[in-house]
Amino acid sequence: MDKIIRAITSDGSLMASAIDSTEIVCTAQQLHGLSKTACAALGRLLTGASLIGAMLKKDTASVTLKINGGGPLGTLVALSDSRGNVRGYVDNPSADLPIRRDGKIDVGGGVGRHGRLAVIRDLGEGDPYIGQVELVSGEIAEDLTQYYAASEQVPTVCALGVLADKEQGKALLSGGLLIQVLPGAEDSAVKRLEENVSSLDSVTTMLAKGLAPEEMCRQALKGFEMEILDEFSIHYVCNCSKERFARGLLTLGPQEIRSLPLNDEGRAEAVCHYCSRKYYFTRGELEALAARAQESLKKEK
Repeated sequence: MDKIIRAITSDGSLMASAIDSTEIVCTAQQLHGLSKTACAALGRLLTGASLIGAMLKKDTASVTLKINGGGPLGTLVALSDSRGNVRGYVDNPSADLPIRRDGKIDVGGGVGRHGRLAVIRDLGEGDPYIGQVELVSGEIAEDLTQYYAASEQVPTVCALGVLADKEQGKALLSGGLLIQVLPGAEDSAVKRLEENVSSLDSVTTMLAKGLAPEEMCRQALKGFEMEILDEFSIHYVCNCSKERFARGLLTLGPQEIRSLPLNDEGRAEAVCHYCSRKYYFTRGELEALAARAQESLKKEK
């Protein structure tokens, strides 16, 4: 079962979060039919979104990560609630690239390096906060590190990894680390953290060795007294429903609703971006929605 753990050093200088997101990424791959490149890229974004979402203080809050670097994968989106539960999608899930010379999946090439990363925080209190940064590498972890440095002025270390079978492309392991320097931290604490990070194994190597999220945090915070703040299970969760799609159709207007194409069975098909679930609307249901949309227009006038 996937899990997040959040910890803080006893001196209050560093905060660390670690995640095992293997099941989430495997679920995403099954739902979307992801190639190895798409799986590694979306898996990293989902993992990063989960880590960031788990830091939100309000139960109703959410965070969305959106990235497009001009690569063959197109736009990637990941959304997390305040408990780290996530969902996401990639425009071109079958797009794939050859393995790099160093034996790693070419996430940067798949995402592209000429675009932006957007971080959208919705606290459920009006307009969401949107922060954007130019991409550094398209490798996602480095781009999230840059986001925190540029948009929130928080020194951050972010490591994300997805291990996939090079031949079949199947996801095997996935996880991440997010470490932040808190206000008032002494230079000695920052230096010790830098030394720890320089000697850390990759996230997927730690997972392959059997390290749990708590042990990953302890590795990153070696030499510090560490206190666990919380830990909880996380899942790939989609809250789509036919009712939600119906509300979305109402925004199209009566003419657009009536002109939706029908399949051979006389039904309009709607597909969820996040979980690929399909919903169908009969001609009668569409006419009822069009009538509701028409009535709303009359009231507005």
